[in-house]
Amino acid sequence: MSAVGEDMDIMLGSRRRTRAALWQAVAEFAEERGWPVAQGAHLVRDGRGTHCSCGRRTCAAPGMHPADPRWSERATASPAAVRYLWSQWPDSTVVVPTGRVFDAISVPRAAGSRALARLERMGTPLGPVLATPTGRLAFLVAPGAAAELPHLLYQMGWDDADLDLRCHGTGDYVFAPPSPMGLLGPVEWIRPPAPGTPILPEARLLLGTLAYTCHRQDTPPTGRSLWLAS
Repeated sequence: MSAVGEDMDIMLGSRRRTRAALWQAVAEFAEERGWPVAQGAHLVRDGRGTHCSCGRRTCAAPGMHPADPRWSERATASPAAVRYLWSQWPDSTVVVPTGRVFDAISVPRAAGSRALARLERMGTPLGPVLATPTGRLAFLVAPGAAAELPHLLYQMGWDDADLDLRCHGTGDYVFAPPSPMGLLGPVEWIRPPAPGTPILPEARLLLGTLAYTCHRQDTPPTGRSLWLAS
């Protein structure tokens, strides 16, 4: 077999594995968890390279946006609808609307990793945590967090801090694992969802630690004690 043939077999095998993983994920989200999902755009490969499945040659985020402009109203948790959609467009990524079954607090990966270690040491109840190839961690929390975030930060004394901390709520979404994000790589679970339908933590239980580690990331150390602090 030629090198070109071997490369083609590898590419096709990788695509089949990605499809199978996506199908398994959407089936689990819809059938086991009742999470509404919508289809995301994906990269299409041809002889000239890759382009976004949306068809726009000038797409600003190839393979990294919902496939349907009306994704929010058309998101579904119907197992039959999900099976049909992914049978028709099998390479679609998985978009999960936030503000319905969960919100997501997103922070830089380094800050999120430190926060996760602290929260686990303290025994804080945690929900699923996902990592994006854009360098962020998203902590899934009970819905309503986005609306409460400014007040919670004010109560904790972080309202005037310049924090790289965002909350995805109503009208927003996250890409769910194992969705590939363009050429950057897949979204991955750092803490996968537990079996069944676990109760998600309230944002206030995590927010103080997340804000602190985001602040630490943005503040250069001023002395030896800061370098040694865990």
